[in-house]
Amino acid sequence: MSQNDVDDHGRPRPPAAAPERDMLEAFLDFHRATLLWKLSGLSDEELRRPGTPSGVSLLGLVKHLADVEQSWFVEVFAGEAPEFPLWRDDDPGATWRIEPDESTEHILDIYRRVCERCRDIVAGAATEDVVGAPRPGAEHMTLRWVLVHMIEETARHNGHADIIREAIDGAVGE
Repeated sequence: MSQNDVDDHGRPRPPAAAPERDMLEAFLDFHRATLLWKLSGLSDEELRRPGTPSGVSLLGLVKHLADVEQSWFVEVFAGEAPEFPLWRDDDPGATWRIEPDESTEHILDIYRRVCERCRDIVAGAATEDVVGAPRPGAEHMTLRWVLVHMIEETARHNGHADIIREAIDGAVGE
């Protein structure tokens, strides 16, 4: 990747024109990198600080998105068990919460490893491929749908990260 392929924050620039598959993957990687950029320069305490009345923190957003990526790409699309079981049926809020024994480095490592696993899954499939373990009512869902959904999901949570980050130190940005 050349210097022109990344912006001032180290995020890969999505191409202005490309085949659909390349465009989808590029936008998802851009939003993944945006999430990590929102964490840069903050202390562990600031990353864990609740930014909403419900307790969502910047690091909690990362943990939640690791769970969502695993759920859609690994479990639903590939039909495989997650490497990092973050979801708990008895405590759905656990994917948003950072436990005292969970370090920032551990959560970031999980997110990066999950994203890499998801890239591998996407690389080995066609966008028209149907999910391997569909949820009820979604038997014909395709990888294209999962990619678009994950772009939407990550971009939406980046908006939350924008607001939480601004409340912490006043930093703003796309």
